[in-house]
This record gives sequence, C-alpha cells and structure tokens, in this order.
Amino acid sequence: MTDKALTIRPADLADLAALDRLAELDSASPPTGDVLVAEVGDELWAAVEVDSGAAIADPFRPSADLVDLLRAHLHEGARGQRRSLKRLLPRVA
Repeated sequence: MTDKALTIRPADLADLAALDRLAELDSASPPTGDVLVAEVGDELWAAVEVDSGAAIADPFRPSADLVDLLRAHLHEGARGQRRSLKRLLPRVA
C-alpha cells in the first residue's frame, strides 16, 4: 500500500472538513454520529460510521482493505469491553 503510518482512530471535530471531502470523492453523504477513520500519513483514506457500518473511502487510493479493517475493528470492539465514544459529529434527522 504505502510506507506511511496507518492510524485507526475515532474521528473528532477537526476531521469534519476531511470527512466532507472524502464523502464528496466517494459520491456519498458524510458520515454522522460516532465515526472511526483510517488515516494514512496525515490524510483520511476511509471512514466508517460506528452505528450503521456505512463507509466512505477515497476511490483514487487503495482504500478497500482499509474499510474492511475499520469494520473488523468495530466488530472486535463490539465483542469486548468498549469505551463509549462521545458524540462529536452531527446526526441527520
């Protein structure tokens, strides 16, 4: 994939613009609620909504495996003791 560092982490308010850009690239709606992101270097390549599992990813990068990795991370977190994430991103009605 790349020699840059991969980071999986909860999204925060500082990620809103990057999530909007990623959603636009993917021709999708931006994620809402709790979101887990895959960051390569300093760029978001993929994101998954925690509640729904809906994903967005950069179609111009090898990001499909990152979506799978994010979903696997969510699945593992649901099986174990998981700390509740704060609701940082707005939900749509």
